[in-house]
Amino acid sequence: MNDDLQLAPCFADLHVHIGRSQDGQPIKISGSKDLTFRNIALEASQRKGIELIGIIDCHSPAVQKDIMDCLNSGEMQEIDGGGIRYRGTTILLGIEMEVKEEGGGPYHLLGYLPTLQAMQEWTSWMKPRVTNINLSSQRIRVSARELQMELLVRGGLLVPAHVFTPHRGILGCSADRLADRLDPEGIAAVELGLSADSNMAGYLSELDRYPFLTNSDAHSTGMIGRECNEMMLKEPSFEEFSMALRGQAGRHIIANYGLHPQLGKYHTTYCNRCKKALDDDDEFAGACTACGNKKLTRGVSGRIRQLSDRKQSKQPTGRPPYRPQVPLSFFPGVGPTARERMFTEIGTEMEILHRIPQERIAAVVGEKIADSIVGAREGRVSFVPGSGGSYGSVLQS
Repeated sequence: MNDDLQLAPCFADLHVHIGRSQDGQPIKISGSKDLTFRNIALEASQRKGIELIGIIDCHSPAVQKDIMDCLNSGEMQEIDGGGIRYRGTTILLGIEMEVKEEGGGPYHLLGYLPTLQAMQEWTSWMKPRVTNINLSSQRIRVSARELQMELLVRGGLLVPAHVFTPHRGILGCSADRLADRLDPEGIAAVELGLSADSNMAGYLSELDRYPFLTNSDAHSTGMIGRECNEMMLKEPSFEEFSMALRGQAGRHIIANYGLHPQLGKYHTTYCNRCKKALDDDDEFAGACTACGNKKLTRGVSGRIRQLSDRKQSKQPTGRPPYRPQVPLSFFPGVGPTARERMFTEIGTEMEILHRIPQERIAAVVGEKIADSIVGAREGRVSFVPGSGGSYGSVLQS
């Protein structure tokens, strides 16, 4: 790390999956085949404008071979502050693990390690405790606290993933408090997930002590950056990221850019028989008011109200603003061709969503689309909420 550098803002998306290794081995079964280590770095650097990218699944030996190939070719370099540099983007080496403990459902935890050597050592520890070390998000046969301890002694950082979601979120399906599963002192941050924002999480006093992260959990290259964080760092690296989470020496999270919660897959409770979302007033009825079905997919909004221990949302001093973000792919009329033209003629997706003036966008894709993009930036759009595993949508004006 160069101490002579000045602090500067950078965009960070810290939860991106690998679909396949470079030679075609499956890593994340539900991930796109195009999601290779190198392609993620390329997408983040050239199209998305993400300067710090957390690539999950780096525990896989097949992925580690791809990393070594990129290092040996000189295309990428390990940096002193921790991470791997590719052009203007630094890659953080990450893992996602699934834990299942008595009295609750399975949930995911994210871990980040500073070096490839540390990740290789983690792989050696993890291998006898999982069924298939090559695959993503493997169920690990240890308790969350043991996993947490092993990660921390290796200099790692632990973050509960998409914490409120009914599908693999620790507070969504396994416990009513983080402290029920983890040592509160060893949690570096909390990932909100696509269906929640800071205001919603502010109803739980337990979370006041933790910084929030908004990450994409991308399963395709196009979804990289759909949620991201803006951080003030000297340079994008593991060490600087860790300092930002602790708010040290001027490093900090400037803002959380999250998918508008209503666009998330699990914002509202869903009846699996009627195939429709329940009204807010019906969420705690215990059954669908239309058909009587009791097998409901609990929405994040309802789960947070269930866990809430205060009547009003509160944000601790220093909590950065949460700025709802609508990715380009969610806007009506903005297909792959339009997006490529925008990347070529205007800038990266982060620049288009947050910084480029409306008139410059309009000159390329027209006034209607430009007004929608800037309208989302300014909070002037409406949505159909998502539920039951389906994304919400932007209402056309």
